[in-house]
Amino acid sequence: MNKFTTRPEITGNFGVVTSTHWIATAVGMSILEKGGNAFDAAVATGFTLQVVEPHLNGPGGEVPLILAPNKKEPIVICGQGVAPQLATLKTFHDLNLNIVPGSGLLPAVVPGAFDAWMLLLLDYGTMSLREVMEPAIGIATKGYPLVPNIINTIKSVEELFRNEWKSSAEIYLPGGNLPKSGDFFKNKKMAETYLKIISEAELKSRDKKEQIQQARKIWSQGFIAEEIENYCKNNEIMDTTETKHGGLLRGSDLANWSATIEKPLSYDYKNFSVCKTGPWGQGPTFLQQLALLKHFDLDSLDELSPEFVHLVIESTKLAFADREAFYGDTNFNNVPMETLLSDEYNNDRKNLISENASMEVRPGKIEGYEGKVVVRPKGTTPESFSKFDIGEPTVARFDEPNPNSLGETKGDTTHFDIIDKWGNMIAGTPSGGWLQSSPIIPKLGFCLSNRGQMFWLDKNSPACVGPKRRPRTTLSPSLALKDGEPYMVFGTPGGDQQDQWSLHLFLRHVHFGLNLQEAIDAPGFSTAHFPNSFYPRETDIGHLALEGRFPRETIEALIKKGHKVSVDTDWSLGRMTAASKSGEILKAAANPRFMQGYAIGR
Repeated sequence: MNKFTTRPEITGNFGVVTSTHWIATAVGMSILEKGGNAFDAAVATGFTLQVVEPHLNGPGGEVPLILAPNKKEPIVICGQGVAPQLATLKTFHDLNLNIVPGSGLLPAVVPGAFDAWMLLLLDYGTMSLREVMEPAIGIATKGYPLVPNIINTIKSVEELFRNEWKSSAEIYLPGGNLPKSGDFFKNKKMAETYLKIISEAELKSRDKKEQIQQARKIWSQGFIAEEIENYCKNNEIMDTTETKHGGLLRGSDLANWSATIEKPLSYDYKNFSVCKTGPWGQGPTFLQQLALLKHFDLDSLDELSPEFVHLVIESTKLAFADREAFYGDTNFNNVPMETLLSDEYNNDRKNLISENASMEVRPGKIEGYEGKVVVRPKGTTPESFSKFDIGEPTVARFDEPNPNSLGETKGDTTHFDIIDKWGNMIAGTPSGGWLQSSPIIPKLGFCLSNRGQMFWLDKNSPACVGPKRRPRTTLSPSLALKDGEPYMVFGTPGGDQQDQWSLHLFLRHVHFGLNLQEAIDAPGFSTAHFPNSFYPRETDIGHLALEGRFPRETIEALIKKGHKVSVDTDWSLGRMTAASKSGEILKAAANPRFMQGYAIGR
């Protein structure tokens, strides 16, 4: 007998779409119904997510994509923009900063999402620029219903918008008023921006492919780049330093960057092969956790047992310590991934996992690598007391909005998974450029990303800031092959938790036979026992968060093992979506938490 699920696991053979917002899911499915493939649907879904989840992502943000075109090897499209040419270590040190601010113009990097969508459409899509962008433009023009968390986010930055970020107030406080939950909200300026891109591209050519190329040029060398430069050069705005700063981003930074196609990293686990981004993101931590856990008999455990949770969390601590010590932009760093995933390395590392919770951040030791980790204990840093702290924008408790009117707010990220009838599959995690990251650029209707906050201001760190470097992003979509065939795409919002919650889904599916919806519905857990990727970059030693649905016996046993257990509400941890293909059968599932994510298929 199947376990109870909050909703059915969607099953079909035509196509499946699942995402963090029901409107985006519906748009993606509509593209499949019109004859588009999974990649056309992904672009339309991505642009729609920018509109309906503005507190979670936007046009000025970034996106990593992982995809398996039918009968071809999986690839990664890197839509993570780089630091500006002016973003040197000296620049930040001259400003007397210890870490990169969490909001404002200083942490802005090249907005990479648009070019990534265009590259995907150009190389793998079948539809025109107008066909995939019109749904999002229509929604931005006619309006969409505001979910409670958007209202909570706007409310928490309302005072900041009214007093400092007045261009944002014009958009998100229409008529000077805080919108209400359920109100239909419009962003006509964003719609006008996208319509202008389409119109200019169509004037240049009637050919679909050429129109896409022209759109890329318009973004990176046309009016978009021009307006971004003008705004960054001519405005100083308040940020988390409680000081006003201008921006470092220039039009030349956009002109000199484009999205890239890369081979994924992969790791074989049982009869699966899991594919992730390279170590310019945190994706390989998923693989490192697998490399440790394969030494333990997970099949003999219960998925709600303290033994299972303990083994997973202790593996997480070790993998994420290595993230801090070794991961960075591979265009500038030689990251020893072959060693980090080797049996020899992990045979030694697994012995660090004892019966008790570790209270140390323990990166591995590899000859030729310093392996330095900066630990800033939670609540002890001067930045943690800033009244303008935008906070960690990716792991919000939706049921506990922060009321700080001066800017401390939390949001999330977005995610989607799509598989079509031809067997094409794709996962993407769009993020950045959310409404609380920086002020709206008035002539564009969107703001810039604050992803640069993930750089360290330490020359010895592989994630040190520098011109043309990619910040070590937390964005981490996943693709798994089964018996050599593309099988599943999955992922989640959640910052540092992304490669925890997605791992838990995978383990529950592989070891305990849970279907996709059962695995998503299962009680969530995670740890923050490592330097946080977001401002103010703190570490919560020994931390273990558990949903209240875990058995009391499990919670008590974990406390006895020494974990600093925080029992969260019953449905609060995890934002997963997932889709799979087995033969002709397609399946999909979505997160029920906070009543926003949906899966569709037939």
